Amino acid sequence: MTTAHEPIIRFQGVEKAFGPNVIYTDMTLDVFQGETLTIIGGSGTGKSVALKLLIRLLKRDAGTIHAFGYDVSKLDHKGLLEHRRRIAMLFQGAALFDSLTVEQNIKYPLIEHGWKDQSEMDARVTECLGLVGMPDVQKMKPAELSGGMKKRVGLARAIAVKPEVILWDEPTTGLDPINVRRINGLILDMQRQLGVTSIVVTHDMDSAFTVTDRIAFLWDKKIKWCGRKEDAQHSGIPALEEFVRGGRGVLDPELSERIGAF
Repeated sequence: MTTAHEPIIRFQGVEKAFGPNVIYTDMTLDVFQGETLTIIGGSGTGKSVALKLLIRLLKRDAGTIHAFGYDVSKLDHKGLLEHRRRIAMLFQGAALFDSLTVEQNIKYPLIEHGWKDQSEMDARVTECLGLVGMPDVQKMKPAELSGGMKKRVGLARAIAVKPEVILWDEPTTGLDPINVRRINGLILDMQRQLGVTSIVVTHDMDSAFTVTDRIAFLWDKKIKWCGRKEDAQHSGIPALEEFVRGGRGVLDPELSERIGAF
């Protein structure tokens, strides 16, 4: 059991590689209940890999990942199913099933987790779509939805099973400014209304500073810095400070030598 002062999620010394491509050599990170923590870093640094390791879509090569006091790597099939109920992931492209209606997409995880009563599922679909500001779209197909609408339906599906943690993989990528604001608002709403813990992966600094409590900077195959967002611009780590100022995953080449020292 965790306490208010203990992390509910803990990565310790995690290593991961895909063949010769080393992603992490020592990835260590704590996440606390009720917070929104944002992982930032350049493209290809392995931000999304952390989320997939947490719900065991990928397996770590070494180190440990604990959630709610248990070792994620040791879960059997039943335990993993419950783990994925407690920790839901909103994928970058929403990952909706094109052949299913919005209603069927949201019911899919409910059925997977043992819901059987159709009227209860119907009510839960309506409730979740209301929470994301998408009423009366139950019969629509994903092809009929805009990018922003798909993200919101994907979130409705993610929260259907009442998770304690939501993982957001590049939630604002490809969206126009209006929908970016909507998604940022939803991240905040999920924390305020449902009390969920959120881990957000993004390279959008405006979004990061809007939604997050703490920032974790992934650099040189590990979490190089983690702290309050207010402190990120004065971290003493040139790579992080330039990343925050630039607001994008490409660092100023003129700083390469100075950054390399860290």
